[in-house]
Amino acid sequence: MWSVQLARFVSHKVVFSPEARDDLRQLYIYIAERAGEGRALVYIERIETYCRGFSTFPERGTRRDDLLSGLRLVGFERRVTLAFRVDTTTVTFDRVIYGGRDLGTLFDDG
Repeated sequence: MWSVQLARFVSHKVVFSPEARDDLRQLYIYIAERAGEGRALVYIERIETYCRGFSTFPERGTRRDDLLSGLRLVGFERRVTLAFRVDTTTVTFDRVIYGGRDLGTLFDDG
């Protein structure tokens, strides 16, 4: 019993998939064009900092196995949805979804 409870406090590695990195890059460009590079950089850094916080207590958000087995979604500042999966050692952020994009089309191919 104690080992199960202690396992929840073990720090996970946080990684971003190539798609999530591309999402962050595209979001940076979108914001930089409209509000300047400084604001874009600060916003992307806030997202990345928030994601790194999932190294402890990673099983947050809403399970969305209907989209992809093990997928979880959590919102960030009302404009971004973070899609991620958790295993025993790693939290993998699969997508960083800005605005009202269709989640189904993003995960159709798994």
